[in-house]
Formats: sequence, C-alpha cells, structure tokens
Amino acid sequence: MMNKENLPRHIAIIMDGNGRWAKEKGLPRAFGHREGAKRVREIVKYASDLGIEVVTLFAFSAENWSRPKKEIDIIMRLLDHFLERQVKELDENNARLKIIGRDDVLPSYLRKKIKSAEKKTSGNTGTLMVLALNYGARQEIVDAVKSFASSVLAGKTTIEELDTEAFNRYLYTAGLPDPDLLIRTSGEMRISNFLLWQLSYAELYFPKKYWPDFKQKDLEEAIQEYQKRERRFGKLKC
Repeated sequence: MMNKENLPRHIAIIMDGNGRWAKEKGLPRAFGHREGAKRVREIVKYASDLGIEVVTLFAFSAENWSRPKKEIDIIMRLLDHFLERQVKELDENNARLKIIGRDDVLPSYLRKKIKSAEKKTSGNTGTLMVLALNYGARQEIVDAVKSFASSVLAGKTTIEELDTEAFNRYLYTAGLPDPDLLIRTSGEMRISNFLLWQLSYAELYFPKKYWPDFKQKDLEEAIQEYQKRERRFGKLKC
C-alpha cells in the first residue's frame, strides 16, 4: 500500500515511447503523441489529488528538432491544443503551469499561449505542472553560468558568493525543490540530458510500459517503489 505520509515532493517524468507504441499497433506516430497527451492529463490530475507539489514533464527536448518536420508540426499543434484544454482544468484544480527551456525558437502562437497559461494560473497554490519544452540540461547549465557571470560583471554578486545553493537560483527551475523521483517510461535506462543538475539525488524508476500505457496504477507502483528505498544523500546508515 502507498504511504501517503512519505510521498515525493517532486516527480519528474520522461514520457518515452509514444512513437513505438503507435508503430507496434500499426498506427502513425501522431496517434502515439495524441494518446500520450491524454496520459498527461490523467497523471497530473492524480498527482494533484495525492498532493504532489511538483510534476515536471519532459515534453520536447532541444534535440527533438532533428525529427521529421511533419512530426514536429504535429507535436507543436498537440501542445497548442493541450494548453488550450489543460489550462482550464489546471485552474479549476488550483494548479499552476510553468514552462522551462528556451522559447526563442518555438512558434509564436505557442509562445503567446504559454505566457497566457502561466499568467492565468500564477495565483494558484496547488500542484505545479512544469513542462520542459525545447529543453536541454547542458544548455540550462550554460545559460545559468552566463547569468551568473552577467551578475558578477554588473556588480550584483561576487565569485566568492557562488556555491551550490546560490547556483540553483540561476537555473530554469529556480525556487523549486529538486526531483525526488524520476520516472522514464518504455524501459530505456538513461536520463537523456534532462535535469542533470537537479537529479543528483533522485531515485530512478524505469518501467517497461510505453508512456501511452502508463496509467494511474502505474504511478502508484512507482511511488510505492520509491517508498521502499532508503535515501541517504551520501551519508552512512545510522
């Protein structure tokens, strides 16, 4: 049984396997992405009901631009439709939305939708849903270094003031707790340039199911597995 007194504060998810799910069913990859969007709504809603503080979803990586243009266009349209529908639901459930990643190359219609969605839900106090769009962790760290260097040149801080806690403030995820649990669906066991800094002490869970098949009961199993583990953060067991 899941112990609701020992829930992860922050769950990060790499939603992998949409294309393979569709291919195995003899369907175009677009069907996998559409079904995957449905799972987002279900999983975020359940996480919110449990009281999970933050759910971060790897929606589109900086490397995904190398995919066929047709597939990218479909993903962008799905994101647009998702934001249109999901924002209302998030707002009704007192949840918030935050986007991380570089937005300069996203379609203008999507950038406008993102800003509107973030603003609309900014006053809510429930679960925070973070979507990583055009995101790459190495680029995030480089951007953080540049931001820190700019602060030093502007006289706002000094090199001596930089430590790990101070560096967190320059990341896209500034102000958020680090993920306690990372879930990557489809059985692939790598983190693929996702939250490299933030995942330092996260528990990793790699279910074999593709993302479109990952349901509420699967999230329960992931949390139950998390609760079996002993988190020592580098310390010796007492």
